[in-house]
Amino acid sequence: MLRYLTAGESHGKCLATILEGIPAGLKLSKEFIDGELRRRQSGYGRGKRMEIEEDEAEILSGVRGGETLGSPITLLIRNRDWENWQSLMDPLVQPEDLKEEDKLTKPRPGHADLAGAIKYSQKDLRNILERSSARETAARVAVGAVANLLLQEFEIEVVSQVVEIGGVKAHTADLTMEKILKARDKSKLGCADKAAEKLMIEKIEKATKAGDSLGGIFEVVVANVPIGLGSHVHWDRKLDGRLAQALMSIQAIKGVEIGLGFESSRRPGSNVHDEIYYESKKHQFYRKTNRAGGIEGGTTNGELVVVRAAMKPIPTLKIPLQSVDIVSKDVVKAAVERSDVCAVPAATVVGEAAVAFEMAKAMKEKFGGDSLTEMKRNYASYMEYVSKL
Repeated sequence: MLRYLTAGESHGKCLATILEGIPAGLKLSKEFIDGELRRRQSGYGRGKRMEIEEDEAEILSGVRGGETLGSPITLLIRNRDWENWQSLMDPLVQPEDLKEEDKLTKPRPGHADLAGAIKYSQKDLRNILERSSARETAARVAVGAVANLLLQEFEIEVVSQVVEIGGVKAHTADLTMEKILKARDKSKLGCADKAAEKLMIEKIEKATKAGDSLGGIFEVVVANVPIGLGSHVHWDRKLDGRLAQALMSIQAIKGVEIGLGFESSRRPGSNVHDEIYYESKKHQFYRKTNRAGGIEGGTTNGELVVVRAAMKPIPTLKIPLQSVDIVSKDVVKAAVERSDVCAVPAATVVGEAAVAFEMAKAMKEKFGGDSLTEMKRNYASYMEYVSKL
C-alpha cells in the first residue's frame, strides 16, 4: 500500500515527507519533481512569498543510482523564508522570549485559526496557522510527482486545468487532452481557454484593487486507466470516495464532483447513465458518453476519470473581516498575513498531485509487486485477460 506523511510549518526550516510503498526499480527524476514544484508556485494572482521561495526537493532516502529501492522515500523542501522567521519559528524558542506584539490573537474567518486554537488549547494563533497553511501542499506536490512517475510507467496520464475563476467559466469540452495540455502550459492561469483566461485576469485585478480574494474550480482528467481500480465491496475502497477525500483535504477546497456531478441530480436517468457497447474485433466494452466520469460503483470502468474541485476564496484579506480577539474578547479586525489574491492555479497542481497519488495507490493495490518489474508483469497478465473478454 502507498502511504505518506508530511511534516513542517509554513515559516519553519523545511517541509518533509516520507513516502512508503513505491516499488523498487522506478527511475526517479528530480527534474520532474522540481518542475511540478515550480508549477505549484506559478499562476497570476499569487502572493509575494512566491518571489522568495524557489522550491526544490532533496531526496534523502529510498533511492540509489537514480532508482527507488522499495524502502521509504524521504523528500525535503527547504523554506528560504526561514531566515526571516527564525527568531519566531525556531523550535526551541521559549514563549517568554516572544514579544506580545509577535503573538497572533485575532482569528481570520474561514481559516483554521479559531477552531484549531480551541481544540489544541493555544493562545497564539501562529501555533495553528503555520501548519494549517497551504504551504504544506508543496510536500504533497512532491509526493504526487513521484506517484505520477509510477503511473507513467503504465502510460497513465494525469492532466489538470483551471475551468472557472470568480464566476468566469472556461469552455474546453471540445478539446483533446493533448490540446488542453498545450494551451494550459502557455497560460498564466493554467486555463486552456484564452478568452476566459483574459476575463479571469480582469477579475483578479479587480479583486486585488478591492483588497479581496477569488476562488474557482479546477478539473483533473486521468487517461488510459484500466478497468477495475477501486472496489464496490467496502466503503473505504471505493475509488470515487477516496478521490473526493483526497481533494477535500486540500486547503480551501469546499466541493468535489466526479463526471456530471451535481448536474446529474437535475437530469432524468436516461440522460445521466452511459450506455454500454461492445467492439467484438477489439474484445472491448466501451461507452459513447462519459457522464459517470470513469467510475461506476466505486470502480474504474475504462473511460477517462474526470474529477472537479471547487476552491473558496483565500480567507486572508487585505481589508480584513470582523473577528474577536481570543484573549481580550474585544471586537477586532482579523489578522492580515501575507497571502494570495487567487490561488486556484496552484490548487490545480496540488489537486493533480492528490489524484495522481490515489490513482497510483489503486494501481499498487490492484497489481502489487515489490519491484516495478513484478508490478508490470502482474499488470500485463491482467490486461491480457481483459483483452480476451
